Amino acid sequence: MGKTGRAFTAVLLALALAPAPARAEEVGHAAHAGAETARACLNQKERRALVESGGVLRLAVALRAVKNRVPGTLVRARLCRRPDGLVYVLTVLAHDGKVARVIVDAVKGTLVGGL
Repeated sequence: MGKTGRAFTAVLLALALAPAPARAEEVGHAAHAGAETARACLNQKERRALVESGGVLRLAVALRAVKNRVPGTLVRARLCRRPDGLVYVLTVLAHDGKVARVIVDAVKGTLVGGL
């Protein structure tokens, strides 16, 4: 078998072993699940109203709870509803280059998950 034949065989083998493309209803279901997760987190207007009313702690307080455990740079912060209450979901880029997702209780300011 020549070079062309081996290359053709490799392409056929790669296609045979590749995962099947998702069906339209699976894609729709995945998008719907992603939308449900996104709705669990509050938008900027809702966050501001809760912070100003005293319903949750300011983000700076939540960051203080995390700084000693995960030193680094805050990349993303979201305020989300969970069955056990409101939490800040913080994504931190640590000094060693690793990304950590940390969950802080938005009412008490205590670390409740992640790392």
